[in-house]
Formats: sequence, C-alpha cells, structure tokens
Amino acid sequence: MKIQGLPYLLSVGLSGVLPLLAGCDPSDSQTPPKVIAEDPTDIPIASVSAEQKKLFFEGDAAFDAVFLESDGLGPNYIRTSCGSCHAAAGKGPGSVQKMVMVKDDGITPDGDQSALLWGSTVRPYFAGGAQTGLLPPSSVPKLKLTTRVGLATFGRGYLEAIDDREIERIEAEQARRTDGIHGQINRVTYQSQANTDKRYHQHQPGQTGIIGRFGHKARIATLDEFSADAAQGDMSMTSPMRPTELANPDGLLDDKKPGVDLSQDTINLLAEYMRLLAIPRREAPSEKAVALFDAAACSACHVPALKTRTDYPISAMAGISAPVFTDLLLHDMGTELADGLTDGKSSSRQWRTAPLIGLRFFQNYLHDGRAKTIEDAILKHNGTGSEARGSAEKYQALSNEDKQQLLKYVGSL
Repeated sequence: MKIQGLPYLLSVGLSGVLPLLAGCDPSDSQTPPKVIAEDPTDIPIASVSAEQKKLFFEGDAAFDAVFLESDGLGPNYIRTSCGSCHAAAGKGPGSVQKMVMVKDDGITPDGDQSALLWGSTVRPYFAGGAQTGLLPPSSVPKLKLTTRVGLATFGRGYLEAIDDREIERIEAEQARRTDGIHGQINRVTYQSQANTDKRYHQHQPGQTGIIGRFGHKARIATLDEFSADAAQGDMSMTSPMRPTELANPDGLLDDKKPGVDLSQDTINLLAEYMRLLAIPRREAPSEKAVALFDAAACSACHVPALKTRTDYPISAMAGISAPVFTDLLLHDMGTELADGLTDGKSSSRQWRTAPLIGLRFFQNYLHDGRAKTIEDAILKHNGTGSEARGSAEKYQALSNEDKQQLLKYVGSL
C-alpha cells in the first residue's frame, strides 16, 4: 500500500508557525501521559492476521508522522500529526479550543454566528502560504470559548463494529426508564465523499440518518470519515474524502502542495490502525464492585457490553459482545457542562457517553479535562438538569469503602 504525503520525521520547522496562542494550552506540548512498558496501549488486538498486523504498524507510523508544508500542511492548523493529540493512542496531550456566540444564558447558541467568519474551531498556526492565524475575534460580546481534549483512540474499532440495532435497542430501553436517563442517537449526515473501499460501509455524500459514534457529541459515523475529518480540520490536509481546503482569513484555496494532500490509501490506513487497536488489558473485577456499578446506575449509560455486527470485516470483532462501557447515545449533562455548541442533532448540553476504556492512562476526564480524578468526574455528573444527577447522588450516598471499590473498578477498565 502506497503511503502518500507522510515524511517519517521527528521534528518539523515551518516558516509560518506562530508562537503558542489561545487555541492551544501550553500544557499541550508537555510530556505525554506515561505508559507503562509492561501494560502498553498502542498494540493490535489479539488473533489478527499477519497482514492485518502489517497494516496496523504501517498505520501507526502514519498516525505519528509529522507533516510539513510540502506535504500540504495549512493554511491554518492546530497540530502537525495525529499522534500529537492522541499520544500512545490515548487521550491528549493535545486539545482544541472551540468558540460560539451564545445567548444571555451563556450556553444556548445564538442564531447569528456571523462574527465567526471561519467557523467554530480555533486554528492558531499557519503554513502553506498563509499569513494569518484563525483566532477568536476580539471585542465580540457573548463569545463563549471552551476546550475539548483529544479523545483516546484505543478500542475504537469495537465502537465502529457495534450493530446499529443494538444502539437502537438501548435507546428504546432508556426511553422507558423512569429515572430521567433517556439517551438519544445522534442521527448525522455523511459529510464526506464516498470511500472507494466499501468493506466497512457504503455511505454516500449527503446521506442522512446515519448513527453517529465518534467525537464528543457523536458527530462522525465511521473511522475513515473520522480520519479524513481530523486531517482536514486539525491539520488542513485534504484527501479524496475531504478534498476542499477550509475557509481561512487569507482566502487560500490551496497550499504548498497543489491538489489533494493525502491519498485515499493513507486515510484508510489511518482508519485501519484505529480499528485494530486493542482495548488495554483489564483486571478481573470483584462481584461487589460490579454490583456497586449497577446499583449507582452507572451501567445504564456506560453499558458494559454491546453486540457487534456479524458481518464486520475484522473477524475478531464480528458477532461478539464488545466490552465498551458506553451506549453511544447523547445525554443531557446539565448546564454546567454545556459548551454552547451543537453537532448534528446534539444540543449544547448533550454529550455522547464516553467509553470507559483505558481510564488508568488518563490524566484528566470529561470533554474539557476539567476533572482531574475519576471521583471528580463522577461528582461533576451532578449538574443542574443532568440526566446523571441521580447516579451521582447514589455514588455520594455510598460508604467510603464502597466508594473506593467502585473507583478502583472504574479506574481498571
């Protein structure tokens, strides 16, 4: 498989790079989270073929490759590689700053977003002939700035493999609950050009009603579209699935590399790498810890296992009960966690249930990293109007011993 536009370099020098600005927290560039050598995260799932392992390691190299202007980086970008936001396939250290015009309540998006000429994402760095960073506009009232931490990528193939009917079943079951937990599928529109590889899906441009699974608000349906979207949105690297440069302050329609920057093979290779990433090893939990997880209603949204498609192309993931600890549904998490942004049919207050996978490798929790411990994340579920408020209250009512058992269990997933 030919890998187009991937220089295997350790560093990059760019004539148009700005110093660190508002779009990236200085801590983003610090040492990535420590990964214990005996307990790695960046490994393929067991029982895959030799060819699949070959693709995995090629995709891993592509994921960490640093892009230059000559590869098509720019005009405006956030990071120069996938791995800089998802080090060791984990969460962070990179983050993205988002902006939105809100109403007087501070969380409802205003109908007029005209002040944000280039969209809702801050892209502070520039290259490829650009001269201007894409920064929050100054002196604009009611501009809400928020942060989104990079999501972990390990175990994501299992999420893609979940059968649509299983997600719909969970949504229907929650609709009958009497405790206010009522998750919703984010039905999204396919925003990319069709992929020439039809094995995983056959979505067409503009197709509606697709179940979103990826991203903080489940706005993306498949891992190949996730790869193409991230390449375009985070690095301004175009591909056959996303061939258009994003609008930018300098009005550039192309960069230092004429035409499309990444081949379809490269996008598919990045997606295949993420599909083949293993769920980190887990310790066998105690029966008491599992019972506490259920009693606090954590398992209502963080569903321990979901069934996968029997026809998923990676046989090791096909027709199994995948231990993902999510329902892939949107939930109202209350006003305190609202960010003013919408994706697909999600509201400002809604977030997709985060998969509880590899939490022991995280240094922060929740979409913006505001929680520094698992307990802090649980307590922050107790916001005004949050569907998870009852669950957080049940946790608070536990004895200290039971709390420690539950926290140990969640931290081991």
